[in-house]
Order: sequence, then C-alpha cells, then structure tokens
Amino acid sequence: MGIEKKRMDAWSRRKFLKTAAAACSGLVLPGTVSAFAKHPPLRLGYLPITDATPLLVAYSLGYFSQEGLEVEKPVMVRSWKILIESFLAGKFNLTHMLFPIPVWMRFKQKIPVKVLAWDHTNGSAITVRGDSGIYKFSDLAGKQVAVPSWYSMHNLILQLGLQTQGLTPVIKPQSAKLSSNEVNLFILSPPDMPTALLGKRIDAFIVADPFNALAQEKFNARIMRFSGDIWKNHPCCVIVANEPFIKKNPVMVQKAMNAIVRAQAWCRTNPKETAHLLSRDGEGYLPVPETVLARVFEPLKKTELVHPDWDVARIGFQPFPFPSATRFIVEQMKRTLVEGDTSFLTSLDPARAAKELVNESFVRKAMDEMNGIHKFSGSSIETPFSREEIVEIN
Repeated sequence: MGIEKKRMDAWSRRKFLKTAAAACSGLVLPGTVSAFAKHPPLRLGYLPITDATPLLVAYSLGYFSQEGLEVEKPVMVRSWKILIESFLAGKFNLTHMLFPIPVWMRFKQKIPVKVLAWDHTNGSAITVRGDSGIYKFSDLAGKQVAVPSWYSMHNLILQLGLQTQGLTPVIKPQSAKLSSNEVNLFILSPPDMPTALLGKRIDAFIVADPFNALAQEKFNARIMRFSGDIWKNHPCCVIVANEPFIKKNPVMVQKAMNAIVRAQAWCRTNPKETAHLLSRDGEGYLPVPETVLARVFEPLKKTELVHPDWDVARIGFQPFPFPSATRFIVEQMKRTLVEGDTSFLTSLDPARAAKELVNESFVRKAMDEMNGIHKFSGSSIETPFSREEIVEIN
C-alpha cells in the first residue's frame, strides 16, 4: 500500500508539473499538434548530465508539443563520442554539445554544424576525495586528473587554472612517472568518474553535474572549485543542429528554440521542481535520486565560492550566445593541450569563427517572445547582446 501510494504521489506531481507548465504558457487547442506536425519527428540525444536540462524539461513539460512539434522521447547515450557519432549519422537532429566540439567539427572535420543557443551556463566542478590534500590548482601537481573530452569546456577551464600556477598539463600513460610540475590528463566517461575517484585510480576529475554532486553525497568527495567561480557564467553546452537541416526546416527549428528558451526560463524559477523532474524519483532522465540533484539546483553558499561577489549559480540558464565568449573559447583552444592534430586552430580567426559557427537569429526571436534577454541576463541596457568575459583563478 505504501509503495502504491508513493507511485501515485509521483504520478500526481508529474501531472501537476505538466498542467502548470501549460497553464503558465497558454494551452494548445485539440487538433493543433496534428495540424502542424507535417515533418518527421524531431529526434533528441543527450548525455545523463544536467547540461541536458533544457531539452529534457522542454520535452517533459510539453513545450515542444505546445509549439506544434512532434518530438520523439529523448535518447540517452553514455559518452560524448557516442553522441557525436550518432549526431553525424543522423540519429539525432538536435542535441546539446560541449562548446569546443562544434568548433572542432566545423573547422577541422568540415561538418556544417551550427550553434543555435547556449544550453546552460556553469554546471561543472573540479572534484577531489574528501581526505585528499587538494584544495587549489597548485595542489594538482603530479596528480592524475580525468576530463570528459579533449574538446570540452572542462579541459579548457582546467588547463587555464593549471597554466596560471606554472603547471604543465601532459598526456601520458597513468603508469608513467610525472615531474613535480606536471599534471596528467586523460579521458574518462562522466558516469565512471566518481567510482574511479573512490577507487583512487584518479586524484581529481572535472565534469558536469550530477557526478560532482553524486561523489559528494555517496563518496564523501569535496568540490575543489566550481567552474562558474573560475570563469563567471561561462557557457558549457550549446544547442546544435546541422546547417542543411536548419535551412530545410527553419519553422521547425524556430519552434524548437521557442520551447527550449521557455524551458530555460521555467528552470530558473523552479529549481526544486527541475531537480525532481530529472531524477529517478521523477521522470528518470538522470540515473540519480532527487537528493543528489537538489544539491545542483539549490543556491550556492558564499562560503563555497572564491568569488562570492559574483553571485553565480552552480548551474545557470541563459540562452543567448554572446560572441565574446565564442571568441575567447577559440583563443583558449589554441593554448589547450589535446590529443591529435590541432593545426586547424593555428590560422582560425576567433571573430570569423564566431560568425561562421553561430546562428543567433532563432534564439533572439525566441527571447523576444519571452520579453527579451533581460529575463535571463544582467547585461547592459545599452548593449544587451555584448558582455565582458571575466576569468579569475586566484
């Protein structure tokens, strides 16, 4: 009887969330969806990380269907490699990706990918064992650190911190001896990071939540630094689609962007509900309990931050792709160690790359429907679509 009541309570809460979302944004009349849905269903892919939140919320709360779109249930994959391969094979036509990945895809692999919007801001952390002596970047000397992808914001931000301390990132076998100023980096799938840390196969990892929060709650791990406390409100994942798909389906893309932007606005004002919806106690999109996700979406304490005056969230939602951030990412990619040939970056002009890679027209229109960028960003009234990038390691 207790189990049955719990199931009914969970079902009732999910129904309430969907009903409330519809009530807040305008109901769709019967028959509207079938009248609009003349295209093949939109296919979404995601990793089981909070980076995927806007896509999952837009689907779960019915925002895509309210825009008249037919959308298949989002498909979860385990690694960035699988997500990229699935996207290239046409299995997914809209997904989230770490910002450096589409830079690599478009300018090295010559794949006509376009960034349509920021999916979220911040959302990651450097995590260490609770009993370790690692409290700052300089303490990572001689350590083994896992990153989720070479072309990731995590690798870029981590190496920014290492370089300021005079440390040298290297890519060596874990059995290799490191000099006192070297930090060994290697790729590890996000779901494998907490157990690798617990088993002392690595000394630290930098990745998106919920795996930092999971390590905190289950394995007594400690956050060394939140990524948004290094680069203020930085982009992490972006919404991407292939250029031919966008040109062929501009109405569909606009409707999808409307839904995603609405979802971001909902997440900003409903953090507890967002944590529940994503968790295995809710819709089950992420394989962690609500208690873990509550850590991610609750406000950070000032004592947890090096820059409390920044007033950053552990994860934030702001859809506009500020060109200054794209330029900064391209500039930093030139200085970031990765495996493989990076010669394509040498002659890549950051300003040109930002113009070629990003199509901001759809997200601008979607934000206009949500009363403009000021609903999401504290940018200047005079220049709302530009900002200064603030990076401070300390």
